[in-house]
Amino acid sequence: MIAEKFYLKPKSVGEALKTAVQHISSFRYLAGGTDVVVNKYQGNEEANCLIDISDINELKTVTADGDYLKIGALIRLDDLQKHEIISKNFPALINIAHEAASPMLRKTATIGGNVLCENRCSFYNQTEWWREAVGYCLKCEGAVCIATGGKKSCFSKFVSDTAPVLISMDAQIEIADKDGVKIIPLESIYTGNGIAPRNLSKTAVITSIILPLNRNFKCSFRKLRPREAVDFTSLTAAAAIDNKGKVKIVLGGVDPKPIVIEGLRADDKDELIKKAVKKARIVDNDVYSRGYRKEMITVFLNRIFEELSKE
Repeated sequence: MIAEKFYLKPKSVGEALKTAVQHISSFRYLAGGTDVVVNKYQGNEEANCLIDISDINELKTVTADGDYLKIGALIRLDDLQKHEIISKNFPALINIAHEAASPMLRKTATIGGNVLCENRCSFYNQTEWWREAVGYCLKCEGAVCIATGGKKSCFSKFVSDTAPVLISMDAQIEIADKDGVKIIPLESIYTGNGIAPRNLSKTAVITSIILPLNRNFKCSFRKLRPREAVDFTSLTAAAAIDNKGKVKIVLGGVDPKPIVIEGLRADDKDELIKKAVKKARIVDNDVYSRGYRKEMITVFLNRIFEELSKE
């Protein structure tokens, strides 16, 4: 018997949550669709119900609230530059958004969707035919991680472009769920488990990204990928320094979750870089080798610190 399929389009966050509860057994939220739709075509997403939240206008605003800037989760990556307050206070966010995907996809992809981008692996993000032929991995209910040969842990890589930069600037997220609204640090939603990479409730909706306005961040990043437009990251390195000398390094693409190292401007930068390299759990699940990606962490972070010191 073929399961009934639904495509639903709520007009408010409350309606979206109510709809999600009604279809709790098999649904996915859909915003820009640049991640979910591709996974559905590949057979990596099997939800019978798609809840399209793209018409919820309350998620499309950018507002200053005291010492914080709230960026609606449905703001498209290409539209970040249209908001003067973002351009003035967080230029690195606009720059990293322009490193994501292709110009066409950036006109559709949302900032909320990007921080929730599904973990990727060269043995998982393939067609159903390919995955069946090579043997199913842990992330698609197989018995072994093909990249490592292990039977316990999935090391699919965290690939959000915007999250490393956002986390380096102490971003928080506002989450609406059936039990209410809460604000938590962005980095806290990532588990490090490649099979279930986020610890959010299934029905939760990210309503906004929140950044502090009063800390005058200097932020820089580097991204490694074969082609500048299209390819997901093989390594994203970001670092920010605030007006009190706090340093925060964040790595993406080299672990199932973002690697975060904190320090002070006066700290030995080489030691901070060594900590970042040591913490990254890199495996051979990418077009670039494990050794090369590991080496490039040091190269990128040295370049980032050199750039920040000039500023």
